[in-house]
Amino acid sequence: MSFQGKNKARNAVSNYSGRSHRFPTDCDTSAIHGSRRKMVIIFMMTCMVVLFGRAVNLQVLNKQFLKEQGDMRHVSDVSVSAYRGMIKDRNGAPLAISTPVESIWINPQELKADKKDEIRQMEKLLNLPKGKVFEQLGGDSHKQFAYIARQINPGIADQVKALKLEGVYFEREFKRFYPAGGVSAHLVGFTNIDDIGQAGIEAGYEKVLKGIPGSKRVIRDGQRRIIEDIENIKEPVAGKDLELSIDQRIQYLAYRELQLAVNANKAKSAALVVLDAKNGEILAAVNQPSFNPNTRKSLKESLYRNRALTDVFEPGSTVKPFVVAAALDGKYVRLDEVFETHGVYKVGRHLVKDVHNYGALDLTNVLKKSSNVAVSQMALRMPPEYFWGIYNKLGFGVAPESGFPGEASGSLLDYQGWGEFERATLSFGYGLSTSALQLAKAYTALADNGILHSVSLLKRDEDNDMQRVFSAKTAKRVRAMLETVIMKDGTAYEARVDGYSVAGKTGTVKKASAGGYTEKSYFSVFAGMAPANNPRLIIVVMIDEPSAGQYYGGLVSAPVFSKVMAGALRVLEVAPDQEGSMPVLLTRRAL
Repeated sequence: MSFQGKNKARNAVSNYSGRSHRFPTDCDTSAIHGSRRKMVIIFMMTCMVVLFGRAVNLQVLNKQFLKEQGDMRHVSDVSVSAYRGMIKDRNGAPLAISTPVESIWINPQELKADKKDEIRQMEKLLNLPKGKVFEQLGGDSHKQFAYIARQINPGIADQVKALKLEGVYFEREFKRFYPAGGVSAHLVGFTNIDDIGQAGIEAGYEKVLKGIPGSKRVIRDGQRRIIEDIENIKEPVAGKDLELSIDQRIQYLAYRELQLAVNANKAKSAALVVLDAKNGEILAAVNQPSFNPNTRKSLKESLYRNRALTDVFEPGSTVKPFVVAAALDGKYVRLDEVFETHGVYKVGRHLVKDVHNYGALDLTNVLKKSSNVAVSQMALRMPPEYFWGIYNKLGFGVAPESGFPGEASGSLLDYQGWGEFERATLSFGYGLSTSALQLAKAYTALADNGILHSVSLLKRDEDNDMQRVFSAKTAKRVRAMLETVIMKDGTAYEARVDGYSVAGKTGTVKKASAGGYTEKSYFSVFAGMAPANNPRLIIVVMIDEPSAGQYYGGLVSAPVFSKVMAGALRVLEVAPDQEGSMPVLLTRRAL
């Protein structure tokens, strides 16, 4: 290095030193790093202290704040009610429908008792006894749910909502409504407050009618009110509609006439069934007394029992046509045979009696005069097994399987236990029991030329379970014999229907009592069909204990048959087969 260069270097060093600067050493670098670590540690510790303090403040010192905020917004799943299927008649007329309603419940822990004016106003709107809601508030301190009104009108629910009472909640439900009221009440039945079938078709077809509830996820506020739907979890599935075989027009007609007959005869009760003779459909089934299924307070079981399908009685002389048909088909009697009756017939130690001494009777007059003596003689000619077999095929002692819950099967004792007198009494309808529906079903074997039909409460085009009981020739012959019962000198002249031929049979049955049969109480019965030459309808009328002076089936039940049959045939537009007996109608046509 030159001399001048060395001098410049010395001057540079000298200048640096003059400004008090120096180069850092290893000790100085370690000190800087240590200071930085302390600052980071202090910052982290400070953050931890702040977070810990905040947690203590919120969860220990001020925990109510978090609870309130959590209650303000929370997610829950709620059930979505399903629509219950309609019940309709064969023409689509509604017999049972569901309408949306509101139910109101309270949380006693949230409803404030100091809201006296609002609570009393709510009680008034809901027609509750004064103080009813306050009673719920003063009970169990842990109780959080109590219904105060079920299935109320949505309009009234809106008025309650307007009160904005904390702790009062609303739930959407469905209420069952029955447009036909008492006319079809016994048949359709009813549901309970939870929309579950309790009687009649409503109970028998519960699995078909009830829907499958759905569910959805919602956000509720602090008062548990739904403020937002989040998503549908499962859509509700509506129940299936039922289309009954009932024709509501005929049902109403039968209901009205039966009610008039019960009142006029001061009867205890009554039942009536209308069957389609061609396929076994039940077109009407009515009972008296009836009830209103829309208002069922203090309703007794005896009022809503469907007597036409569930109650039994001894059919009396209405079974005599079957005895004649069985004897003819089995060749135990001849078509031209004559029976000597003499008014009384001894069977063992017992006597079978007729109302009068009818003397000699052919088969037609046996039915026309309703001779117990003659049919007893026929019954004793038939082997017990054969006789029992005919009754069994006709459905006596067997449930008709109409689909109605609790339907009666009646009773028919096994033939092995029959003695001669039992065989005799069975021939004129004592010793067995049947419902009105069972008796009407049995008459299909005469109405449809020997074919017995099953019965159905659901609309159908044809009967797939029909079976032959009598030959067609025998059924037609017996049906012709039964036409004479409706003549002036027969037992059921009151059953005639202007414009139509009618075939039928009366029954006046003593009621059983302790130790035998009473002489004061009767079942008045009539079973018949029209038009007789090609029956379309079968009607059975049973009136229990008429007490207005008359009790014979031909005077009490036959007039009801006539009115209902006349109206039903016109409703179904069945052409008259005897215009000669329709002077009024013919006169109107001429005009």
